[in-house]
Amino acid sequence: MGAPDKLIGGSFFSLLFTKQKFGVIIKIQTYVLFKKGVNVVLERDNIVMHIDVNSAFLSWQAAYNRQMGMEEDIREIPAVIGGSEERRHGIVLAKSIPAKKLGVKTGESLMEARQKCPNLKVIPPSYDVYTRASRKLRDLLAEYAPKIDVFSIDECFMDFSGTRDLFGDPEELAHRIRKRIKKEFGYTVNIGISTNKLLAKQASEFEKPDKVHTLYPEEIQEKLWPLPVGELFMVGYRTVPKLNQLNIYTIGELANTDRELISGLLKSHGRLIHDYAWGKDASKFSEKSSMPFKGVGNGSTIHFDVEDRLTAHKILLSLVETASKRLRDEDMSCRVVAVGIKNKDFGYHSHQRKIPVFTNCTHDLFEIIRELFDETWDGSPIRHMNVRFTDLERTKFKQLNFFQNEYSMKMEKLDMAIDGIREKYGKYAVIRAEYIDSGLSPVLGGYPNDEYPDMSSIL
Repeated sequence: MGAPDKLIGGSFFSLLFTKQKFGVIIKIQTYVLFKKGVNVVLERDNIVMHIDVNSAFLSWQAAYNRQMGMEEDIREIPAVIGGSEERRHGIVLAKSIPAKKLGVKTGESLMEARQKCPNLKVIPPSYDVYTRASRKLRDLLAEYAPKIDVFSIDECFMDFSGTRDLFGDPEELAHRIRKRIKKEFGYTVNIGISTNKLLAKQASEFEKPDKVHTLYPEEIQEKLWPLPVGELFMVGYRTVPKLNQLNIYTIGELANTDRELISGLLKSHGRLIHDYAWGKDASKFSEKSSMPFKGVGNGSTIHFDVEDRLTAHKILLSLVETASKRLRDEDMSCRVVAVGIKNKDFGYHSHQRKIPVFTNCTHDLFEIIRELFDETWDGSPIRHMNVRFTDLERTKFKQLNFFQNEYSMKMEKLDMAIDGIREKYGKYAVIRAEYIDSGLSPVLGGYPNDEYPDMSSIL
């Protein structure tokens, strides 16, 4: 690939040199940008891919429906994944392309969506299906890349640096991965390719679905700069009007605006997005096997006001049931446990505790959550509750705990048995007796409301 002929504000020179990696001499094509006395070396040996599942929840639901023998493809009709219209969960979580063409937007209420499309098909979310699909995707990607960083439930970064001799042309490899995902899993992804995480993510946002795009540094002027400034990563809806006031409407205009002016307006965030407009990103991949996320959370807005302690305990138990299974699915345990309560006036209270040992046992975690709740709740009617587990560690091979009692160890074995049954026959195949005729769900929530590790340069 030849060096570009022109770049605003600087010039490229092509260099060819060799270096030794893993005992092998590798030839590397390098481009050096000379701009305002600063040399930026862009090594073609650094290849990062960003994998983004197209309309993830809807795609995963459609693939699951097909596996269950359903002929209708919800991706080809006006359809959305959304919560209950009767309760307080009436929000569009994902939409099909036909629904998008009719003006349906992610995040709007189902009532608004139905006004645009009266025959809209609404499918309740199946969060256990989505988490399993995400885990299966990561397993497949791990067959290719030596390093994978999870960005969200439906996005991953893959580091292919130094693997060109093994895999060949990055675009050809990306197409092989894209086609394999489509063939084996039945849904599509977009793949962006570049030399860092930022540019790879921006590339994957280009034309969708089922596409592979590149955004190498020398392509920034042509592909990135003409886009509206709101399409730059980390430029949100609140930032766009502030930039517009400076007559900045495109990413290129942001890049070519004086850095000090942007810094004066938006402080450190302004300096960050100015760097991003130039494609600068210092994010690194984890040197060790990283956690898929930093914490596991689960919460639910209740369709009635909770006014008694026993009902609150049952709801908390159902939240812990789902969140603790998420820990076990990822071979993780936690040592910090937290509970949050929102009352009918939207006042919010939370309480957390660090426990002596790591655990993922439903029984043990619920006992702590119940104590935290009892210490926090002031008796006000409750509208929303959540639980959160952080300070995680891998526990594929668990060390015996001197402080753990015999009953707790039995509960861990029971968790494993129940998890197996629910994986095979559905989450309601085994439920606790206290939920029978209670009107409460025995397994609430399921959406992995987790704190995913972001690109390190924005922290």
